[in-house]
Amino acid sequence: MACEGEATEPDYLDYLNERFGDGDGRGRRPFRIQPVSRRNGRTPSGIVEAACQAAGEDEAWALFDRDQWKDIPQAVEAAARGRVEMALSHPSFDLWLLLHFQAFGGAQSGSGKLVVEKLRQARGADAFREYDRKGDKSVRGARREALKDRESKAVAHARSLVASCAHGACDPGRAETAPAGAAERTVSSQEWAARSGHAVDCQVLRRDPSTDVWRLLVSLGIGS
Repeated sequence: MACEGEATEPDYLDYLNERFGDGDGRGRRPFRIQPVSRRNGRTPSGIVEAACQAAGEDEAWALFDRDQWKDIPQAVEAAARGRVEMALSHPSFDLWLLLHFQAFGGAQSGSGKLVVEKLRQARGADAFREYDRKGDKSVRGARREALKDRESKAVAHARSLVASCAHGACDPGRAETAPAGAAERTVSSQEWAARSGHAVDCQVLRRDPSTDVWRLLVSLGIGS
């Protein structure tokens, strides 16, 4: 899984490995996520390219934010060509963390400021009180403990954001969470982006707020 950030996202993916990677002996299979990141980050298109290069025969995922990036449409096109699964968060990955503690709504126009403020103040999120202060956006120690056992709540909140999308025809029940597998036909970027449950004609940059990280968890048998 290639990701934009060099701290938050890799830390979170390591948390998933640590907490769930061994399976549960009751049907949820073991897995291993290999975070791919670099100092100073990458553009969304660069993240998709890095995922393609690193995955080989393994399942490839690209994890990136809306922020103010302008090349997201190009990244979606590249992901469709390479069959790279996408976990786009609009406005930022911080939204996914917040959804572990509470629901959230309201367009943010690419700014994650309010999301971070809500995360710091959320009930049960005491470990995040100093999140993103002095550059500390780590997800370790007490912050991991705070997320523990809240995965189902986060998935439910993220699915609700799909259902309440301003487009009006988006439905999380249509989301694809099984691996895409080998290409059977050429898939358009709109069709590929619709694996998130959003309508085919729902423009990616207008899915505000939303996060597709829930699809990763459900594909791994977590929080479903």
